Amino acid sequence: MKIDYHTHHVRCGHAKGELEEYVLRGIELGLAQLGLSDHMPLIHVNPATYYEGMAMPMEELPRYVEECLYLKDKYRDRIDIRVGLEGDYIEGYEEQIAAIVEAYPWDYVIGSVHFLGEWDVTDFRQLHNWEGKDVDKVYETYYDAVQKAARTGLYDYIGHVDVIKRFGQKPSSDMTELERKTLDVIKENGLAIELNASGLRMPVQEMFPSRRMLEYCRAIGIPLTVGSDAHEPERLFQYLDEAYALLKDVGFTELATFDKRRRIMVPIE
Repeated sequence: MKIDYHTHHVRCGHAKGELEEYVLRGIELGLAQLGLSDHMPLIHVNPATYYEGMAMPMEELPRYVEECLYLKDKYRDRIDIRVGLEGDYIEGYEEQIAAIVEAYPWDYVIGSVHFLGEWDVTDFRQLHNWEGKDVDKVYETYYDAVQKAARTGLYDYIGHVDVIKRFGQKPSSDMTELERKTLDVIKENGLAIELNASGLRMPVQEMFPSRRMLEYCRAIGIPLTVGSDAHEPERLFQYLDEAYALLKDVGFTELATFDKRRRIMVPIE
């Protein structure tokens, strides 16, 4: 089944295109399902004084959901739209995240770690924060946050699980054991993960996660979904043909889809 569950639009401040443009592009591409999944508003930093264009303002969240639901109905005979949220995990803010998650009729919520404290490790404008850091310790802190996110019960799947590698900083130690421990926690808490193809257009030039992690997911039975992480309509489904091929090569035969927070497995083809 041709799907793309990870997309962002103009409301988030660092993407282009209206929601309807993504829907029309999805129809053009022949997607069976399109997941709309913009970033949760910032809750732990002041948007007025933080870096610009990080996420939609809190007042836009109900409008976002309303528009998603409108488009889901308008195009119901042409494409199956799933209404989602990329819900940043912020340690210590679990109650605030839960309030957002519980307030709206999501089909799915992605649990992603972008922030270590006030440092967004996925923002190219904040690369200076790596200076003087022990890369191994940053990786350890990141994976600890992913494990905590998985244990909250707030999410349906974990997004770009090894995104800490995005800009090419490499640990000096072998991270296999830590990666596997993190995936074990994800499995124990009944979550899926995504194969996020956007890493192919990042400095790391590798999908999130690595083949090594995908093979361990296959071995222990973690379900996979797929997302382009498109930030403009033209990038919808970008590199997902390669993602499908990789999943099949590793041995996956099904994809995870979501409807009203229920996981439904469908054949890859």
